[in-house]
Amino acid sequence: MEKKTVSRDGTGIAYRRSGSGPVVVLVSGAMSTGATMAPLAAELTDRFDVVVYDRRGRGESGDTAPYSVEREIEDLAALIDALGGEASLYGMSSGGALVLRAAASGLPVRRLAVYEVPYTGDDDAAVRAGAEYSERLTEALEEGRRGDAVELFLRRTGLGEEMIRGARQSPMWAGMESVAPSLEYDDAVMGDGRVPASAIASVTAPLLVLAGGASEAWWHEAARAIAEAAPDGRYAAVDRQTHMVEPGVLAPVLAEFLAG
Repeated sequence: MEKKTVSRDGTGIAYRRSGSGPVVVLVSGAMSTGATMAPLAAELTDRFDVVVYDRRGRGESGDTAPYSVEREIEDLAALIDALGGEASLYGMSSGGALVLRAAASGLPVRRLAVYEVPYTGDDDAAVRAGAEYSERLTEALEEGRRGDAVELFLRRTGLGEEMIRGARQSPMWAGMESVAPSLEYDDAVMGDGRVPASAIASVTAPLLVLAGGASEAWWHEAARAIAEAAPDGRYAAVDRQTHMVEPGVLAPVLAEFLAG
């Protein structure tokens, strides 16, 4: 059953919970809603009280201007409060960056895990490319060109031009355009693309940082840097997986860690 809680600025945040046990909140990445996390939730409900939610500006949740990362952290704070006052967090991709920022802010987090947070390191070219993406994304959204904004994001993730053209013709495109404004939110959460080591250093909860065993080396470099920045962080690879990680493969790894 869908429920709602209200964030500090009055924004309604929609969530669903299932299962029983310690509370675990699953945080989705860009171009996704709580429903994206439902298959993973289903794999965890035999051991945990699992919560999926629509981040602001997506799905059944509301939105309130102006956006800031602090508002999204307040959303998580309101959600955790509604769930009993403490939770473990799992964040996928840029949702992992939000989880790290939230834990660093002092939210009552028992344990946290993240999968392939797309930090690109200190490479100057990567930082410049990120800044250019941010500028072009803002321009496209301000001009109401949601489709172009989605294309920019897909291109940044490495999708080829032929696949992007195919995506534009797919039934999913309308849904992608509907959440396009939230791409700016994920971009803000990612900062300048560098691992925020000083913030992560204040995360006192146990942290598991994961990357797919079949993913490119830079994913693992970023994961190791995150883990090394945390007082109680560890890195691990999930065998034979990529960024499109299979819930049935990921769930046992998460469950072992989140059970403590």
